[in-house]
Amino acid sequence: MNRRRIVIGTVLVIVGLPVVLILALYSFFYAVFYFPNRTPAVTSTLTSSGVQREYLLYVPKSYDPAKPTPLVITLHTSMSWPTSAMNISQWNSVADEQGFIAVYPAGTGYADKSWEMAGSESPTRMPDVIFISDLINKLAAAYSIDRARIYVNGMSNGGGMAFVLSCTLSDRIAAIGMISAGLDPGWSWCPNHRPLPVIAFHGTADPILPYNGGKPGFGDGSLPSVPSFMATWAQRNQCAVNPIESSVARDVMRIQYTNCADEADVVLYTIKGEGHQWPGGKPIVATWLVGPYSRSIDATRQMWAFFREHRLPNK
Repeated sequence: MNRRRIVIGTVLVIVGLPVVLILALYSFFYAVFYFPNRTPAVTSTLTSSGVQREYLLYVPKSYDPAKPTPLVITLHTSMSWPTSAMNISQWNSVADEQGFIAVYPAGTGYADKSWEMAGSESPTRMPDVIFISDLINKLAAAYSIDRARIYVNGMSNGGGMAFVLSCTLSDRIAAIGMISAGLDPGWSWCPNHRPLPVIAFHGTADPILPYNGGKPGFGDGSLPSVPSFMATWAQRNQCAVNPIESSVARDVMRIQYTNCADEADVVLYTIKGEGHQWPGGKPIVATWLVGPYSRSIDATRQMWAFFREHRLPNK
């Protein structure tokens, strides 16, 4: 009961939504994420910025310490946990098939975790940025990590954090992926060290982070439309102005910006009618809140196919 009071009280203060909606949101996250994410899993820790941080690590049986191995870092949604990211994304199955290491770090918060993306005046000193950098260091010391093939992806708040890392750790991360991501409306604070490849997936019926931009489903502020944000990224990567558009499935359109500097492609998959979901992953069953789910595309495998084509330059 104390845990519920803490979470509900915190959300009321920060978000400022009506009590009935807060209770509905909390009930959803508790039912959908809490029980699935309390399944047995080995949690590891490290101390970063003086705080003990947690993560889940998955090393496939095929791992060979004599061979440099790619690393895929997956960031969970807000009010969630590493096991949520693991279960929804199904990255472990792809890691078994393709032979890379998967890790699921935890954001901050007492019970329900989130990624803190404030502090743009000194972004490289943000605690969560330092944590991910420290995590890479720890795993590279313990395993044979291919430093040219470290990738980050995330959903919602985790996808927004992946964008932050593209700005702050572009010298360590080869490419990123974003699912239904919370996108920063401005780029002025982003250190533009190098063009960085990105692949994104977003549903047109997302009620939490609207595809066409504007006010998010909860909270304040205004977001850019997903296509305009990706076009800005293409400018960052010095791509050709007009993207190539193709139909992948009846309800999936793909646009790709080409001729980018350092071959840093920018790709967006638009899923018509899908909500705030991970396409092809484990669906969030509360469609009344997050919108419909689509199996027309497997975002996880599409991301890996994209990642494997991109290496960090000069590594």
